[in-house]
Amino acid sequence: MFLLRSPLASSIGSKLFQKTTALRTSAAVISANSNGVGKFAVFGQSLSHISYLKGQGDLECTAGTMTDVKQIIIKKLGIEVGYTPFVSTREHLTQYAPRTLEELPPRSMQDSFTSAIIPLTSDKILKDKYVGFMGNVRLGRLMEDMDMFAVWVVHKHLLLPNLPEGVALPYTFVTVMVDKIDFTDLVPTHDADIRLSGHVSWVGRTSIEIVVWMEQKLHGKWRKLTRALFLMAARDATNTKAALINPLIPANEEEKVIFDGGESRKKRRIQLQKEDLLKTEPNDFEQGLVHDLFVKSIDTKSRAFNKRILPPGYTWMEDATMANIVFSHPEDRNAHNKVFGGFLMRNALELSWALAYNFAKRRPKLEHISDISFHHPVDVSSMLNMQAHVIYTDLHYMQIVVLADVYDAVTGQQTTTNSFYYTYSVAERLPHIMPKTYHEAMYYIEGRRKFRFAMGLDAPKGTTGPTQ
Repeated sequence: MFLLRSPLASSIGSKLFQKTTALRTSAAVISANSNGVGKFAVFGQSLSHISYLKGQGDLECTAGTMTDVKQIIIKKLGIEVGYTPFVSTREHLTQYAPRTLEELPPRSMQDSFTSAIIPLTSDKILKDKYVGFMGNVRLGRLMEDMDMFAVWVVHKHLLLPNLPEGVALPYTFVTVMVDKIDFTDLVPTHDADIRLSGHVSWVGRTSIEIVVWMEQKLHGKWRKLTRALFLMAARDATNTKAALINPLIPANEEEKVIFDGGESRKKRRIQLQKEDLLKTEPNDFEQGLVHDLFVKSIDTKSRAFNKRILPPGYTWMEDATMANIVFSHPEDRNAHNKVFGGFLMRNALELSWALAYNFAKRRPKLEHISDISFHHPVDVSSMLNMQAHVIYTDLHYMQIVVLADVYDAVTGQQTTTNSFYYTYSVAERLPHIMPKTYHEAMYYIEGRRKFRFAMGLDAPKGTTGPTQ
């Protein structure tokens, strides 16, 4: 890994770079303890593998600021700075892509561990981009950073011995999904630095799972804000086929537990694909729920199915919705001239929050992001139609889905590119959601499934993630 210093680095950034240099010098020294588990010597401290992965209070960061991380990624991928609609060809890099796994040395979780700072205390211009109207930090901005940081963790995992010096990485990395994001009760403030940390937690042949967690320094101590699991696919330099990546070998029993969790989540994703409502009908219990809702919403005395009534304490699903048209511009692009996934995540989250606020009539708290799926890439200059719907409620919780569609103004056609599922809570009990159509009933069932998984009510055994 090399470090590219940003010309905009603040005074705190200079201190971080000095610590980073010291870390590289000292972290290379590894000793073995009595049971053969390696230890790092960092700033005079001996840290076990897992303690190192979880981060230490004295270890501010290893990669500078998020601005530095972005510049490093651009340089390592050989991307030209400055927008042009005609992307430079990367076909010449395909010759450097590994052909077999034997060419790729195994890596451990500690190899990919890294951290970076969002310097809100020292960069006043940056602070304006993150602060919300209530003085808190915009969570959508943090989602953007987490997506970018996950890519950086993948870069740290890669090791290509046969790649000539000075040649760009022959890869394209695509975010497939965000499995789950959990939030603590800590509300991030705009006047304290935020640190992102993470490492690779599971690797397949061409796919890779990354755990990212975020902390904020309050009263001299780093306190956890959130944790997320990203699943990314490795593609070749031209993004036309899958590409092999370094295998992951757990270094000790604790890393093996984390790796096994990744295997369990892979099996769960396969099972969920089999149970997809677009492929199979709801189970018997879910069909009973739909029928109960149907009976509650008709006048049973008239015996007429077409006369719908809204029972007390319910809201029609079609009335619990909000939409927004979003234009993407070159500043919203990623390194491959497609719309940056973090940009979509930010806009979807802020729309979901607005709907939750409007539906509950009070400020909601984001509890979980249970699933974010990226179905198709989005071209720069696309017109995005984002639609948010409250699809399920339970007590004082609500489940919201946001769909992102690329809208063609000429033909009127819409292509769904992304789906996002959020769980919000408020202090008061919420009205129930009543679907009118079979399509809405399937959203209701899907929302119930997402909610129960997010709350840990239906989590299959062995699918818990890393506990940083």
